[in-house]
Amino acid sequence: MQQRKFGVKDQVGYALGDIGGSFVNLYIGSFFLLFTTYVLGVSPYFMGTLFLVARIFDAFTDVMMGSIPDRWKIGKTGDKFLPYISIAKWFLAAAVLLAFADVSSWGSTAVHVWVVVVYLFYGIAYTADSIPYGSLAAVITQDPIERTKLSRARAIGGVIVGIGALSLVPMFIYDSAGNIIPDAFFKVAIVFSICSLLAYTGLVRLSTERIRDDQPAGEKVDYKFKDALVATFKNRQLIGMMVASVGSLIMINGVTQLAAIVFAEYYGNPGAFAINAFVQIGVTLVLFVFVPKLVEKVGKRNLIIVTASFGIVGSTLLTIFLIENVYLFIALYNIATIANMVFVMIVWALVTDCLDYTELQTGKRYDGTLFSIYSFSRKVGMGVGSALGSYALGWVGFVSGAESQSPQVAEGVLRMYNGLPILAFALMLIGLLFIFNLNSDRLNEMYKTLEQRRAA
Repeated sequence: MQQRKFGVKDQVGYALGDIGGSFVNLYIGSFFLLFTTYVLGVSPYFMGTLFLVARIFDAFTDVMMGSIPDRWKIGKTGDKFLPYISIAKWFLAAAVLLAFADVSSWGSTAVHVWVVVVYLFYGIAYTADSIPYGSLAAVITQDPIERTKLSRARAIGGVIVGIGALSLVPMFIYDSAGNIIPDAFFKVAIVFSICSLLAYTGLVRLSTERIRDDQPAGEKVDYKFKDALVATFKNRQLIGMMVASVGSLIMINGVTQLAAIVFAEYYGNPGAFAINAFVQIGVTLVLFVFVPKLVEKVGKRNLIIVTASFGIVGSTLLTIFLIENVYLFIALYNIATIANMVFVMIVWALVTDCLDYTELQTGKRYDGTLFSIYSFSRKVGMGVGSALGSYALGWVGFVSGAESQSPQVAEGVLRMYNGLPILAFALMLIGLLFIFNLNSDRLNEMYKTLEQRRAA
């Protein structure tokens, strides 16, 4: 039976995978801290420590999960990653429901234990889903142009939820006076869990795994984790992307947590969160059109280096000189932090380049394991970012459980919101300027060599 050619279905399907994950991951990432501090009365220092420890724990489970599809196939289709996604989606949907259950009537100890257990469960569910999903791109196609299309599709998938659906959340969790509505978080979680399951179902139906081996389902392959680990440490491209991704995740998981508080407390305008999100949609759509053209002219690596350098300067100025007009602030902030949108748009194409670099070095592919080790760095970035965002609230005197914060605290949160991107962009520069060295010429040479090997 002839295999269907790569096309729009694959891109839509892969975008649906990120949509499914984002309904859970971005909702928890953006509002779990708000829910636990305002509704459950948990200290931001406690949450910061939990975020950091849980993400480091997840980083190790990532490596374990990555080796499982490389070792065993399940199901009858012969697919390597899709059957694992079909199972994991149920655990992820359950995690978001548990995360926003209102247990504030419980005793303090019980509440804290619940928060820890639920967040660890979410981390395991996220790992079980994200590792097969991320690795899936490597077996859908090996064509570098088609992989860039998958990366772009994945970025748009996250934007649809992260900037679209997520921007509407403040409309439901705040009343007309700007106060938190405790039970609204769980109602949103119900809707998002259903949307997540539907999106993952679309991913499985529309995606085709074209890069296959002859290993029968249920049998263990000739695989040595030690060889894959050695290949990882010899892959400077992957190490560079790991460092840069920690920076990006500080933006996504750390800085994003502060956005709702900034607009509600400093600007007294919770609805500005949605306005900011729609501005980000516009910027992302513009990037969707122009990033491929810019990549063609300057290369993926150089594009991130230039925009990250600009981001450091812009974020520094916003931290020093506070903008009082909320609409002017939204415009300037999105210009100053555009580097992270660029990074998110092309990161997955860069990662698949790193996976191919190992094939160039060793003649073997360890897609699942290498992606899981890369995901290790992302989990560290998520943990560090979430911890920094939580600790930042404590550093500026944030009061958990209070209906509102003092002007001094609100200003402190704003400065943290503007300042943390400086660290994020610095890590991007370190990773891509000093470690990752696959420029356009070297990249083209690598793919030419691999094409000749595969043909032979």
